[in-house]
Amino acid sequence: MSFQHIHIPENFDPITSVDGELQVPDRPIIAFIEGDGIGPDIMNASKRVWDAAVEKAYGGQRQIGWMEIYAGEKSAGIYGGDYLPEESFEALRQFLIGIKGPLTTPVGGGFRSLNVTLRQVLDLYACVRPVRWYEGVPSPMKEPWKVDFTIFRENTEDVYAGIEYEAGTPENEKIARFLREELGAKFFDGAGIGIKPISEFGTKRLVAKAIRYAIERKKKSVALVHKGNIQKYTEGAFRKWGYEVAAEEFGDYTITEDELWSSYDGQQPEDKIVIKDRIADIIFQHLLLRPLEFDVLAAPNLNGDYLSDAAAAQVGGLGIAPGANIGDEIALFEATHGTAPKYANQDKVNPGSLLFSGVMMLEHLKWWEAAKVIEDAYQATIAQKIVTYDFERQMENATKVKTSEFATAVIDNM
Repeated sequence: MSFQHIHIPENFDPITSVDGELQVPDRPIIAFIEGDGIGPDIMNASKRVWDAAVEKAYGGQRQIGWMEIYAGEKSAGIYGGDYLPEESFEALRQFLIGIKGPLTTPVGGGFRSLNVTLRQVLDLYACVRPVRWYEGVPSPMKEPWKVDFTIFRENTEDVYAGIEYEAGTPENEKIARFLREELGAKFFDGAGIGIKPISEFGTKRLVAKAIRYAIERKKKSVALVHKGNIQKYTEGAFRKWGYEVAAEEFGDYTITEDELWSSYDGQQPEDKIVIKDRIADIIFQHLLLRPLEFDVLAAPNLNGDYLSDAAAAQVGGLGIAPGANIGDEIALFEATHGTAPKYANQDKVNPGSLLFSGVMMLEHLKWWEAAKVIEDAYQATIAQKIVTYDFERQMENATKVKTSEFATAVIDNM
């Protein structure tokens, strides 16, 4: 199809999907959203690094064709106030893979969140957040090298589904009356009311994606994170359905934690992944005290939101925390932090979050060699103590550089 403002790169090919498997040409078209605030600074720097890594890894045999699509403030200026134009959605549906900088959500009317809207409209039901430490990165942990796990957060249900009724409105009063009179519920007068849907369908596809990831990456365990001891029919059901899909679809690959002890005396077989579960409040303590016990975690939306940001703090903060929103075919990789408008256009901030989201993207394409080039070059740059201002103030004898200069240092270390 033709687009109004989006220009398709010439001499590059779209990524396609056949039976759920990506077909990636050597010269794929990848969509990008520049982002608001610091978005242009970190996107420009990161694209240079990604391109250099692809060139280094494949000697010119592969190259990315970047196709800009629009959302946020830049989109509003181009599309007459439209922060999320339909042709941006259509471009992602057609070309399947994209990466984005941080977006501002307009205050007042309109979207609750541009990020949430992108996830829900495109059914990007899995928010995937790897959490690992790179040597030399400032961390509050005594043993940050033990932190290396990936969180799968359900993206479309839970309180983020947006089913809420404001206190004092006729809709709220109608719901409150029904809950009290028909179902015998008890709660204070004047309460705002929210409804939290968690479905078997949404749970099983999220947990299945987490297990497939664990199989592909040869991980040892998948932990289901829930508050099922209190919310028995939503989060408790998440736990139950998670175990069910593990047994139904992945029985040849998985065992439960109970089976690990009852059948294997605690000795995990090399070819089995342990499926276990942990209560949501306890998991925060466990990730601090016993991070080596976790490889992949799957959680409902709100738990996963809290957990992924808290875990990122253990390895350097959101400034270097990557993330992706992935559906059955479409994947949108993203910086996980905000727009930081006070630093916009200053060429100052750490591009790590977006940079490593691009590493995730390269791995998603099975371009493992290019991803490894970036990780190794980043590690070398940190070892040289060449860092942006946020790390420089936490390190001794570090050299503070601009966003663009950090990208250049990473490229030089390839």
